[in-house]
Amino acid sequence: MRTLFFVPDLPTVVGSTYRFDNEDALHAIRVLRTGPGEIFWLSDGKGTYSTVKAIEVSKRSMECEVIETDFQEPLAIEYTVIQALPKGDRLKECAALLTEAGADRIVFWNSARSIGKADKTLEKLDVTIREASKQARRFRIPEIIGPLSTAEVIDEIARTDLAVLFHESATSKLSSISASSPKKALIIIGPEGGITDEELSAFTSSGAKIALMGRPIFRSAHAGIAGLAALQTLLKSW
Repeated sequence: MRTLFFVPDLPTVVGSTYRFDNEDALHAIRVLRTGPGEIFWLSDGKGTYSTVKAIEVSKRSMECEVIETDFQEPLAIEYTVIQALPKGDRLKECAALLTEAGADRIVFWNSARSIGKADKTLEKLDVTIREASKQARRFRIPEIIGPLSTAEVIDEIARTDLAVLFHESATSKLSSISASSPKKALIIIGPEGGITDEELSAFTSSGAKIALMGRPIFRSAHAGIAGLAALQTLLKSW
């Protein structure tokens, strides 16, 4: 499997040479031992990518030749995960898992029972989702949003075609939910302490459907990857 790296100035002219010299290049040289002749991907993180071959490798940079360039169209359905803020280091773990699972938008929510705290811009997660995108060979880095209030989450529900709230009190399985070719779909994952009755009522009144996520009870930071995978399967993205 080819490795993937991100660059802000992606070369797209086939046959041209490109000097690869950012932090990713250093990692490729020192850790992955990338040498002359090896082929890998460079991407702008927005869907465009180029297949390149290392020509000359120095201690901190390498000269590459562009072999091919292409664009990966987004999936027919945009997937959003609304995640109640987890505590501590689970914030990064959660963002990485959702990135690897294929979320297009990761929206952190400051729920009534959220223990975790986060800066308004959540800038510290930029490196996390970038590294997770490389690991998952994603040519599109997901968008990080939040933290949003409950009222703002209601607005998110209103703007989507299908919203699913996973809750342990649900009596219906996800497989029982019908959806007619949605273009935008989202799931809502509550905090470790659970969603309050007021939040549950507000979300369902706004159109969210309640579903049970199997018998095991997941940690909040881990539930999103399972819920997203199940929804992608239901909607035949997988």
